[in-house]
Amino acid sequence: MKKNYLYSGLIFLFVATVSFVVIKYENKKEKLATMKYALLPRPGNQADTAEWNRMKRNIVGLQQKINKNPKDIKSMLALANAWIMEARISGNTAYYDNAALQSIQKVLEIDPAHYEALMLKSLIELSQHHFAEGLTTATTAKNINPNSAFVYGLLVDANVEMGNYSAALEAADEMVSIRPDLRSYSRIAYLREIFGDYAGAIDAMKMAVTAGMAGEESTEWCRSQLGKLYEQVGAIDKAALQYNISLAARPGYAYAYAGLGRLAAFREKNDSAVYYFQQAAVTIKDLGIQQQLAIAFTNAGKKAKAGEINTAIIEEMKKNAEVALKDPSAGHYSDKELAYAYLQNNNYEKALEHARAEYNRRPKNIDVNETMAWVFYKMNKWVEAKSFIDSAMITNSRNPLMLCTAGLIYSRNNNDEKAKIFLEEGLRYKPVLPKETLLESIASLEKLK
Repeated sequence: MKKNYLYSGLIFLFVATVSFVVIKYENKKEKLATMKYALLPRPGNQADTAEWNRMKRNIVGLQQKINKNPKDIKSMLALANAWIMEARISGNTAYYDNAALQSIQKVLEIDPAHYEALMLKSLIELSQHHFAEGLTTATTAKNINPNSAFVYGLLVDANVEMGNYSAALEAADEMVSIRPDLRSYSRIAYLREIFGDYAGAIDAMKMAVTAGMAGEESTEWCRSQLGKLYEQVGAIDKAALQYNISLAARPGYAYAYAGLGRLAAFREKNDSAVYYFQQAAVTIKDLGIQQQLAIAFTNAGKKAKAGEINTAIIEEMKKNAEVALKDPSAGHYSDKELAYAYLQNNNYEKALEHARAEYNRRPKNIDVNETMAWVFYKMNKWVEAKSFIDSAMITNSRNPLMLCTAGLIYSRNNNDEKAKIFLEEGLRYKPVLPKETLLESIASLEKLK
């Protein structure tokens, strides 16, 4: 009898707890659905452009249309697209992702199988680093309409992030056959880079830039990626040219400034590197750029300032991660980025904790395996590091940073022959590399000669 009472009591507590969680979730969902979103001020010179004025007029006009007709699907989707574009330009992804999701959810309430709404939902999930969910949603959209290039772009991105590289190649082939344009060429470039074909990657990214309109954010993003490819093959002057062209076409473009910052750091012009990263950070909210700024301050001998920035980065990422844990539909997974941030603070245990969290979500991704390898390397756990770097090399990547990482790890595992091969290839073209890795790789190779 006591068991029955105990069992009944446990059932009551379970139901009460579940009910509380459901009510809390529904309240949060309702709050998200009813929240009023408005454009946030753009930082820097991005607030003084014709594009910004057009964006403001567009947002206000669409909101007025939706207020008049709450079932205006066309305007709701246009508004979601506008929020997504503003997230990309400003870097305020958490805020604008939720704004876009609000419009998307309203469309899906009217039509749960609305193809474009599902594609935009997948795009947001990928932006939030919810890659498995983004893949599922994109697959659902593709099954509804298998003739859109855009959905195959989502499948490329999601499969790359999940480590499904063969599936990503298949999706890219479908995408470029349907619509050869900036979006498809840029993805072809990325896949060629992943599979070690830098010449092919550069050619494809050139095609992407040519297919776009100079000055548009998407075009200048591709141009900045072309510059990055040039960095990795040691074509420093060509990289600098791309970044300067980008700044001329789109003044203040953050990723062009960041590229110039990397080149300045590589040339050991540390004060210039700080300046360029500061210019980039003023223009966009991007924690990756903030991390590069912190490293630039360290290289310039301003470690206290670097520490302040890195602490702020960790706090911001932790906040985003906590939101994701409480509400997976709203937060942004940042564990891979947190792992590197903790490495900067020499907190290896926390770095491993977050690297492992990312690995558990997508164990086949080569970049995540490289992160695990580097964390174990920094912890002096050479055998574990080798296991993960081997997994990171499965696509035959010729990324110089990955090659140097592999060389350092093989050297610590007393495989001098393979260590020398990796280090020589990684350093052959004098690529732009992080100072720490570059100096350690050069020193290690000297010992092996």
